[in-house]
Amino acid sequence: MSELKDPNPTTLIHPRREAFEHGLLQIQKLVFTDPAQTLSSLKQKLQSQQSRVNSATLSESLQISLDHARLILDTLASVLHSDSDPLVTAKADEIDVVGADLNHLLLFLYIQSYKRLLPRSHKDSASVADVWPSTSAFDGYLSALSPLQLVRSNSRRFMPSQADEEAHQLSYLQKHLPNILSLLGESVEGEAEDSLVLTMEGFEHLGFLIQFGDNKGSEGIPLSQAAPFFANSDPDMPAVPVPAAQVHDWILQNITTALEHLTERVSAKENGPLSTSDQDTAMADACPSSVKTSTSARGPCFIEGISKSSHVKQASDLKGSSVKVLNCHDSVIYILAPLRYATVYGCSDATIVLGAVGKAVRVEHCERVHVITAAKRVCIANCRECLFFLGVNQRPLIVGDNHKLQVAPFNTYYSRLEEHMAEVGIDLSINRWDEPLPLGVVDPHDSISHPAGVSDAQAESATRLDPDQFTNFLIPNWYGAESPGSTKDNPFQLPDAYMAAQQKNQSNLGEIKQMLREVPIEENRKKELSSALHLYFKDWLYEPTSSVFFVSILRESSSAVPFGSTAADISAFCNLERAHVHALVPMPICN
Repeated sequence: MSELKDPNPTTLIHPRREAFEHGLLQIQKLVFTDPAQTLSSLKQKLQSQQSRVNSATLSESLQISLDHARLILDTLASVLHSDSDPLVTAKADEIDVVGADLNHLLLFLYIQSYKRLLPRSHKDSASVADVWPSTSAFDGYLSALSPLQLVRSNSRRFMPSQADEEAHQLSYLQKHLPNILSLLGESVEGEAEDSLVLTMEGFEHLGFLIQFGDNKGSEGIPLSQAAPFFANSDPDMPAVPVPAAQVHDWILQNITTALEHLTERVSAKENGPLSTSDQDTAMADACPSSVKTSTSARGPCFIEGISKSSHVKQASDLKGSSVKVLNCHDSVIYILAPLRYATVYGCSDATIVLGAVGKAVRVEHCERVHVITAAKRVCIANCRECLFFLGVNQRPLIVGDNHKLQVAPFNTYYSRLEEHMAEVGIDLSINRWDEPLPLGVVDPHDSISHPAGVSDAQAESATRLDPDQFTNFLIPNWYGAESPGSTKDNPFQLPDAYMAAQQKNQSNLGEIKQMLREVPIEENRKKELSSALHLYFKDWLYEPTSSVFFVSILRESSSAVPFGSTAADISAFCNLERAHVHALVPMPICN
């Protein structure tokens, strides 16, 4: 055996967060009692048949539904580390023809046994009980944190930090590394059964779970370049397989070094002043002046603690391709950029626009939030009274303890939207916004004890928004007349019912404006009516479903009087305008 090289202290091993953050499914049948034994048997069974696996084969092998088998393939495609893999490049109707690489599938299924790191308990749980009511029998077990718990805590000290989560994921890989390597390894003819080797191809499959990079957040280094085993292999000659034990020892050394570095980093942060560049800095207090936005090339851009303001991020503002929006309240967040991944966590009473997300969006622990996104796939977990305007290529996934969710077709645009969608691979011709797929209420990946029988309960699904309540959301044009993009309208085709309702509202609006314009009104009544209308409008503006919209009521010329003279006229006018939004008043912008 060749001598192992010492790990480079400036180049550290990292878990691929995408696999753990977006790749875990709440399907109880995928959490095996003995994953190593179960998946070894599956490997032996499927290896003799084919090297790539489709939904039908997977459904039969695991005794799960075809819908769940297809969901596994779609989810695996969204978290694979190689964008050139045929599963990633395949169109929606080609997924089952292409199938998943068996080794990638085995690794994906293995990490379904992963248990997430629990949030730290709130010291004053009684004080938040009144704002996060237990309307579900499962709330005591599932709703570990509410958005209002987060805002009252004024920090992320009750949430695991990025360093905490990374250390937890590395420890998981450290513990399960022998089993993982056994799934990728191959037996050597004539050697003992426990004598396994890894080919270069098998070794590169580990890139699904781990990657290398420096401690400053640079782009990840390909696994084969960071390892000493195949670095100098002749591209024209097959690389010599490496003993699995040697790979095991080398990876363990790197994990140990990385964990030591993380421990020192957390210790230094706890004992020293907080750095504004630290991704794990405690969340800013809820005011615009202390908003924390951090970004790095390797990690995601964090947008945290925004309250009662607007926040805009465009493509030129982002170094990486992932965004996390955390603990934002009573605000409008615009992220008008091509992204790979996006997470929205712990927000309330906000509207969040995510431009084009080519891999996955996850929305979790949110309350009274509107999310508008064009994305390949969306997962909604543990949310209440939220509305999702979706242009999505795959069925929206509904998991956990949800209440009163609504879905609607995509309802906005900005000048570069179609350019960004093409860049990340979103298909304009497919929008499955109205086909939610509910999974389990219980998350088998948490570490909470659940009462008997709860694991079989299905999540509450989402209902369709009434077409009469559908409105367009207008994004301000920050480019002005020199807008660089070509998108001039919603790129997704509206369903007939929503298009008809929109046209009806438009027609009714024109009629009532004309009618009100022709109603004579005395000069001394104008001030009274203006005050009454202001009160109606203020009440409407503070409603959860309308808090980020502003209606351009006074668009007519000064000589025209666009108001009626009775309370009924005012009420009808406000209700109609509420159903047909014309404009948005941008709140103070924080960049």
